[in-house]
Amino acid sequence: MMKRVVSIFLGIFLIFGLVSCQAEGGKRGQEEKNKLDISSSLNHTGEMKLEYAKEFSVDYYDDGFALIQISNGDRFLVIPEGKECPKDVDKEIVRIQQPVRNIYLVASAAMDIFSSLDSLDLIRFSALKADGWYIEKARKAMEDGEIRYAGKYSAPDYEQIISGECGLAIENTMIYHTPEVKEELEKFGIPVLVDYSSYENSPLGRTEWVKLYGLLANKEKKAEELFNEQANAFREISSKERIDKTVAFFYITGNGEVNVRKSSDYLPKMIKLAGGKYIFEHLGDEEDTASSTMSMQMEEFYSSAKDADYIIYNSTIEGELSSVKDLMGKSPLLKKFKAVKEGNVYCTTKNLYQSSMEVGTIISDLNKIVTGEDNGLTYIYKLR
Repeated sequence: MMKRVVSIFLGIFLIFGLVSCQAEGGKRGQEEKNKLDISSSLNHTGEMKLEYAKEFSVDYYDDGFALIQISNGDRFLVIPEGKECPKDVDKEIVRIQQPVRNIYLVASAAMDIFSSLDSLDLIRFSALKADGWYIEKARKAMEDGEIRYAGKYSAPDYEQIISGECGLAIENTMIYHTPEVKEELEKFGIPVLVDYSSYENSPLGRTEWVKLYGLLANKEKKAEELFNEQANAFREISSKERIDKTVAFFYITGNGEVNVRKSSDYLPKMIKLAGGKYIFEHLGDEEDTASSTMSMQMEEFYSSAKDADYIIYNSTIEGELSSVKDLMGKSPLLKKFKAVKEGNVYCTTKNLYQSSMEVGTIISDLNKIVTGEDNGLTYIYKLR
């Protein structure tokens, strides 16, 4: 009798539990549907396939409309050329009219993407001067006057940008240090898209932003091809046997401190993908901040990294080095490092960080280093 009662209660519990789960699942599904139901005249037809990127999404609608959603909550409706935005679309959804022209580009990671897409003609204004670009096509376009310097992110030349009929400003997250600039651009009717590619956990997630910019440039097919090239190069390297040689990646600041990448940053992850092991593999795990770097005293750096098999100097901030002697000039303590004694000292080229479409090549460079086959490097070179 008791078993029968227990069975009945168990059955009732399972039934109510199942109904509850179904109701909850239905509710979540409806909420998602409501989020994508942006207009009575736009039918949702699908979404962009993303393999690694988590900081943006794209949903497609009939007649060529597309909804971009950024992880910060911003939403943009891409309106095809010759079409008008439906009147019932929420005003909080920013309109981007195609063709997108006269872009003011602040997010330097996007320049290599537009260059790879053969779409530099869409960019009219830059937050960097010509000598600040290490992407040859971008530098030449500025020298030829095709792209103009329009002030840095915190102090743009509003008059030039507005008179030049800027159709879109692409900022990086530094814009949140001067939110009044974003507000001012928007006040003049210029859409502001903040690039969150640097927040991607996966190096290929950063590269996959080419799909978003491919959509804006109306070159989605080419964007897909470019991404697949890098993804295939990555897969080829990741299939190789792991070496687990330790690598220190750093630069020395003007006041003698050592700046290193936190383990959550994409560069340590690239080292791991290349078969190596980042020497600070747990650095910053206990912190919950957006910063990808941290500084430490040279003595602390020496204690942790002196036995690293390879050291790579980050030239992006302080400039490229020409020899091991140049590196030793920054701190005599470096002479005691295992990698220095064994001749395993490298330096990055200045264009490493701007080359967002070369993830596969950079990982290949790192793989060549940790395997001891460092001939034919592209973005890293050996110091002698």
